[in-house]
Amino acid sequence: MQTLIRLKVEKLIEDGQEYFVATSDDLEGLVAEGKTVQEAIEIAEDVAKVLLDLKKRTPPTTRNLI
Repeated sequence: MQTLIRLKVEKLIEDGQEYFVATSDDLEGLVAEGKTVQEAIEIAEDVAKVLLDLKKRTPPTTRNLI
């Protein structure tokens, strides 16, 4: 089963270096950084899988702490 998560990707420049940061209001804690938009999205997919897996394994009484 796939979960659709909306991403917000921002282009940032720091010390002359360009990079992209992906975040999501749909999944708390999702933050991914890459040298390209595509790389940031791919990393965000991996992070989302880990966060969703943790959410499934966490008892309901402690979910709000994650």
